[in-house]
Amino acid sequence: MTDPGFLFCQDPLRPRQPDPQFAQEAAAARRAGARIVLVDHDALLAGDAETAVGRAARDSGPYWYRGWMIPSARYEDLEQALLARGCSLLTDASAYRTAHELPGWYETFAGLTPRSVWRDVPSGAALPDPAVPVGLASVLGSGPGIVKDYVKSLKYEWHEACFVPDLGDSGRLADVVGRFVELQGDFLAGGLVLRAYERFVPGGEARVWWVDGEAVRVTAHPDTPGRLPAPGLGAVGEAVRALGCRWVTTDMALREDGEWRVVEVGDGQVSGLPDGDDGEDLFAALLRSRS
Repeated sequence: MTDPGFLFCQDPLRPRQPDPQFAQEAAAARRAGARIVLVDHDALLAGDAETAVGRAARDSGPYWYRGWMIPSARYEDLEQALLARGCSLLTDASAYRTAHELPGWYETFAGLTPRSVWRDVPSGAALPDPAVPVGLASVLGSGPGIVKDYVKSLKYEWHEACFVPDLGDSGRLADVVGRFVELQGDFLAGGLVLRAYERFVPGGEARVWWVDGEAVRVTAHPDTPGRLPAPGLGAVGEAVRALGCRWVTTDMALREDGEWRVVEVGDGQVSGLPDGDDGEDLFAALLRSRS
């Protein structure tokens, strides 16, 4: 059985080198004994998946991807281009969408994460009718909420395009949703999500890395690299195993009432490590996995 390899994004300016953001990780993966192949992320996003995977030798076995986020449709193109070369992805396109987009993982984690509702909105579409977010908000009820798409929020635009003090305030809700959709533009992923806002204690988030249902690492969240909480993982582990995706992350924070909550679930291939962490132990765990 062929050991898994890793597809890392190439440097757009020096195509024979890994993207600088992932260069330390690629070196760590090599130290762990992994095969490394560089892929052209720009070509993939442009719809040329065949060119993107041109360095992958035919029949060279299964791969994990490791790099920048890929829209789910383009990830499917990546999978098909590799299959045409006799290769495969250890996270297939269906599993990627499940872990990467909130509608894919929410029901499995419903009791462990803030209440959420959503509606498809095509990328680049006009601003949704104000009745759309109002209808979604009515399901959650009054109280503060968060606006995001299927993958991410604009938390650095907190008051302008993320946080709604009261979901029952239809005017304010429409303003925040409209600004969020405007700022995301063509990068809007999947659709519109409203989430109930929960208050967490200071101390940052922990990012838990799961491979085949087992927690193999707990790191700081990249946004709070100097803080590493120690979350309880029992119920979350059960949910991860029920989800059935091979390499995922769960971002966790402690709510003010003392309960650990899942803030986000993500596909591990596109989840970031904190600065200075090259992920060598993580890659070793992935190499121990088999197709």
